Amino acid sequence: MFGRNKEAPSAQETVDQRAAEPEPAAGRAAGKGAPTPRRKDQVAARKRPLVPNDRKAARDASREAMRQERLKTRQALETGDERYLPLRDKGPKRRFVRDVVDARWNVGEFLMIAALLFVVLTFIPNLTLQSLVMMVFWVLLLVVIADSLLLRRSLRRRLTDKFGGPDRGDVWYGVSRALQMRRLRLPKPQVRRGQYPN
Repeated sequence: MFGRNKEAPSAQETVDQRAAEPEPAAGRAAGKGAPTPRRKDQVAARKRPLVPNDRKAARDASREAMRQERLKTRQALETGDERYLPLRDKGPKRRFVRDVVDARWNVGEFLMIAALLFVVLTFIPNLTLQSLVMMVFWVLLLVVIADSLLLRRSLRRRLTDKFGGPDRGDVWYGVSRALQMRRLRLPKPQVRRGQYPN
């Protein structure tokens, strides 16, 4: 019926067919005919010691690997190498944001210096000078906030034009970078002032 062979194969033909089949490789898992290994047998076969034989050598190797990783990250922060940068600094959008921030003059860069000056000048016992310093500091703080809002707007517009919109955290990344002194920024600035990215 439907292509079924009416004659059953002889016993000799069956033996010949089995002899012609290749033997399964020793490394491969057993197929049908072998019992499925129990879970505890599989777990026992995978067991390895939690502690290496030579703890001191393992600790030294681990320390050296971590030191090499830190060295690569530090060099990447100096040179801007994307492969070894920390996760928060990776990607073309973050690179673009860094270049935009580094190309402009930011008032926030001078906030740290002004705050230090403010602290020193408040120790002078002249009340007129103290109130003048206080007023100048508050004005500077308002200018920094206004500059940060302008930068935020500019970054949103530029990221939308180039990448279709900012990802979460891109704009804040740029604003927080603008508040740092240029020499202290990491990754180091890769562009000069006025050299805006395309």
